[in-house]
Amino acid sequence: MPPKCKFTKEQIVQAALEIAKNGGMSSVTARGVGAWLNSSSKVIFGFFQNMDELQDEVVNAAYKLYQSYISEDIEKGEYPPYKASGMAYIRFAREQKELFKILFMCDRTNKAIAADDHWRDIISLVESCTNLNNKEANKLHLEMWVFVHGIATMIATSYLVLDEEHISNMITDIFFGLKSTYGVSDIEGGTNK
Repeated sequence: MPPKCKFTKEQIVQAALEIAKNGGMSSVTARGVGAWLNSSSKVIFGFFQNMDELQDEVVNAAYKLYQSYISEDIEKGEYPPYKASGMAYIRFAREQKELFKILFMCDRTNKAIAADDHWRDIISLVESCTNLNNKEANKLHLEMWVFVHGIATMIATSYLVLDEEHISNMITDIFFGLKSTYGVSDIEGGTNK
């Protein structure tokens, strides 16, 4: 009978996540995770059939971390909820560059992440702060998200350096421009501040 593993699956995933934070997904190797845990690379294969399974778990863990950024920024109340979600997306790109690239800057065609519920939650925020119907709220959010994603991508790749106040002002300007395009009058809950 093989010896019992001294690590849990969660500890292995957390070690792989820490490695990914520093070097991206390409640095998540069996040898690297084993070294991070001061163990053999074989430790991984007690829980995972292959490295793809472990890397999928890293993506899920990174997505949970990203969601915690959204929750924290909304709960802080510094910005209205919809704007807070965009500001959190950019903060995640700034603070977790490699994880941002893993989640939002790669071909994920055949590797779905649990984004559908998050998208629905964000659309609900758009509907509540604009009174747009679901279809129009989806269109507005897609346009807004493309803008926010552009800023986040430039920050994650160190292409552009902007402070939070400048980003906040830019997001507000674009949001009010989009609201005007969709014929939305100024109501509470938008991206003011």
